[in-house]
Amino acid sequence: MSLAPPPAVRRRPGVAGLLTLGLWAAGALALVAYLIEVWNPDLIATYGPVYLRGLWTTLTIVTLSYVLGAILSVPIAAGRMAKNGLARGASFSYVSFFRGTPLIAQVFLIYYGFGTFRSAFETVGLWWFFRDAWYCAIFALSLNTAAYQAEILRGAIQSVRQGQWEGARALALPRRVIIRRVIAPQAMIVALRPYANEFILMVKASAIVAIISVFDLFGETRRAFSRSFDFQTYVWAAIFYLMLVEIVRRLTNRAEARLTRHLKR
Repeated sequence: MSLAPPPAVRRRPGVAGLLTLGLWAAGALALVAYLIEVWNPDLIATYGPVYLRGLWTTLTIVTLSYVLGAILSVPIAAGRMAKNGLARGASFSYVSFFRGTPLIAQVFLIYYGFGTFRSAFETVGLWWFFRDAWYCAIFALSLNTAAYQAEILRGAIQSVRQGQWEGARALALPRRVIIRRVIAPQAMIVALRPYANEFILMVKASAIVAIISVFDLFGETRRAFSRSFDFQTYVWAAIFYLMLVEIVRRLTNRAEARLTRHLKR
């Protein structure tokens, strides 16, 4: 008697799936045809380096904000799971505010709102920070993503079965060892996709900082359009964003395959 698993049954795509695929293919072909028709070597030569500089600015802002947000999310997530009512309430208020208000409003509150307290910041020597749009953009994005990452981390930790905690305690392991060696590896498998999605959302949301004169990829695109009045400047920006998202998606797939290789039979 064979114990081999039954062969996987491949389902044929339905009509709706084929229509959707056809629409996407038609859209891709139309985009390629449009770019071929409006191809302008002078435009590419003039603004190509500018786009690359803006792309580097976007990656720098997003990466710094994401890392700072990840560091800040740890105590926030701990507060959300704490038994102390004050810590739990403060963490809940923080998460509710930054998840419940638009990111653009948060950027404006920090960049324009904090400017009304210039004298106070000059007194404590912090005005150099809040007068610079670059620092304000990173500060706003860090606070925003910290709220989302805290919920991702909390959900991932709580998804680990209680038996894992009990088994580790039965071995008399210290709490920090339990978290680092037992809980964190399992939680990170669950949190990998949400973390990647949050990074992708940050890449797209970072375009907002162009409004406060930070020349990221979208900021350079707006400036290029204002000088050339050529619509393809926005098309190229969209392609750059699509490339970034696709790179993150593929890296996430590879990381997930490596982290879950022991779960595959």
